[in-house]
Amino acid sequence: MKKVTCEGSAVKIAKKTSQKNAHGKSSSSKNVSSDIIDHEYQRSLEEREKFWSEIGSQMVSWDKMYDQVIDDSSSPFTKWFCGGYLNACFNCVDRHIANGHGNKVALIHDSPITNTVRKVTYQELLDSTTRLAGGLRKLGVKKGDRVVIYMPLIPEAIMSMLATVRLGAIHSVVFGGFASSELSTRIDHAEPKVIISANCGVEPNKVIPYLDILHEAIDMCNWKPDKCIIFQRKNVLISELNPLLDLCWEEALAEPVECVPVEANDPLYILYTSGTTDKPKGIQRPTGGYLVTLMYTMNTIYGVRPDDVWWSASDLGWVVGHSYIAYGPLLYGCTSVMYEGKPDRTPDPGQYFRIIEQHQVSAIFSVPTAFRVIRKVDPHIRYGRKHSLNSLRAIFIAGEHCDLETKHWIENTFRVPVLNHWWQTETGSAITATCLGNAQNIYVPNFTTGLPFIGYDIKIMDSEGNSMKELGPNQLGRIVVKLPLPPGNMSTLYKNDDLFEKVYFQRFPGYYDTMDAGYKDENGYIYVTARDDDVINVAGHRLSTSSLEDAILRHPDVADAAVFGVPENTKGEVPLCLYVTKDGVKKPATKLSVEIIKIIRDVIGPIASFRLVAKVQALPRTRSGKTMRKALADFARNKTVNLPATIEDPSVFIDIRRALNELGYATSAPSPLLGYKKRD
Repeated sequence: MKKVTCEGSAVKIAKKTSQKNAHGKSSSSKNVSSDIIDHEYQRSLEEREKFWSEIGSQMVSWDKMYDQVIDDSSSPFTKWFCGGYLNACFNCVDRHIANGHGNKVALIHDSPITNTVRKVTYQELLDSTTRLAGGLRKLGVKKGDRVVIYMPLIPEAIMSMLATVRLGAIHSVVFGGFASSELSTRIDHAEPKVIISANCGVEPNKVIPYLDILHEAIDMCNWKPDKCIIFQRKNVLISELNPLLDLCWEEALAEPVECVPVEANDPLYILYTSGTTDKPKGIQRPTGGYLVTLMYTMNTIYGVRPDDVWWSASDLGWVVGHSYIAYGPLLYGCTSVMYEGKPDRTPDPGQYFRIIEQHQVSAIFSVPTAFRVIRKVDPHIRYGRKHSLNSLRAIFIAGEHCDLETKHWIENTFRVPVLNHWWQTETGSAITATCLGNAQNIYVPNFTTGLPFIGYDIKIMDSEGNSMKELGPNQLGRIVVKLPLPPGNMSTLYKNDDLFEKVYFQRFPGYYDTMDAGYKDENGYIYVTARDDDVINVAGHRLSTSSLEDAILRHPDVADAAVFGVPENTKGEVPLCLYVTKDGVKKPATKLSVEIIKIIRDVIGPIASFRLVAKVQALPRTRSGKTMRKALADFARNKTVNLPATIEDPSVFIDIRRALNELGYATSAPSPLLGYKKRD
């Protein structure tokens, strides 16, 4: 079939830069974005069909060009690039080789745990992917079938994703941190014809028996796959396979197969949101709009150039891994780093610095927690200082709130702009951002996640009561997006259209409910303060947990903090703070607590009713870096807390119980550790 190509189009867009205030708003701050972004943003809302037709035709290669740019007749089930046919694997691999880039490195797998660095070229990626796709076809996988992928962060995981979509099938990557019960729930819901897994994963001082977990999960399932393809990590462990169920990776490889084009609105993948075990909520991603948007963002938001090395420090089991370890960088044709390790060990807290220097990384996408961890164990950068950071141009953060102290520390340490942006599993890419690719002066107000990105018409609604009242500048409320959503957003929830409409569109008709709280300033900048249920109502005054945490983290001895609401007789609810000190701090906890309370009174004022403070050894976080504030709040209220399989260290609740008891809370709460089953 004839291919419609777009090589280099994003680079051409990047060259159109000049100074102007963001989105046409008057502002006393420095310019953050060029007039091309302002113009494109307005066009994306006012000339939606024409704008996205141009972008869609430039960004990806089509087997058949679309007949209709947008079909919004069944809102919120919006369809983009209707009638267009394309293949994700072709766009990620084949077309780069056709353009002479087969010898370019596509993936760098850096695993200090196994003491290996492996580079995979685009040609090598194509060879392995096409042969695995051939093996899947021999096992009966065809267009529309599901393939579950349960693998650690290794190149074979991306090969498995690409081989699946090469056939027009749909992959569902399950995070390797999930135990057998969570894995079985996803298998039963997705009903995969084949499961692809590795025999093991690795963590510092630990080997995770993936194959045992997989077999246990299948035993628990009503649905049984036809076959499991197992990649043996021979440099770590060789496992015994089940000859009736398992097929080793090498034996699964077969004759290469060509790409199967799919319609733009056919699903590319299903991604289950974390913690969904009883009632799976599978985000279904459409193919065409997602590929177009990711290709567009690689340069427009992240400023990536064709010869850059890009590093998204996440896992493939999360949406960030899908979008910006796998599809985004490969669509763009740059080099993507896959780091299998921790920021503070494996073997030391200098790993982020080493990777930047060794692989000449241009830009990083990570979570603030990763940098907080490095700062806690090595605040003076004793390990990182020996490495050159000359290749680095920017650091992007998302996934959780970044306090000002941490942001300043990152900037001072890495000497590059630190740009916050905001998006969700449901959207697949940024809702708000600062666009590095078209910026001349990188300056944004403190705490903002940036301006609304192309196609997102953001409003702040009153979340109290049932009114549809839009709030004015600097008023805290619910962040919503006017429909239709731009290309790349979820198309529905897999097997559950009704829940899709109910969860995201029922409360604010005509809008997508992000369920996040925040506000918009007079210049259009968006400030995402917390999940809406993280806002504390103190005697009628709504306070964001993040604003309190920002103030607390100004204390020079505090490394980390979590604030959440607890019940109080007269005010209804008051904030409670648990904090962690930096390594080596000798000051008594009682003195520290008094100093923290004073900071809040000086910064926020007495309105916060802030007096409940306690030191703990560590805070509960998920493996993606998010603080489990709701679990803390429920525990303090004597509610049962069910720990997700994604929790980093469940044992932290032992010391947290002690701290809460001293403050008069969690006095009769059942231990979250009761009934908790470790994944290994």
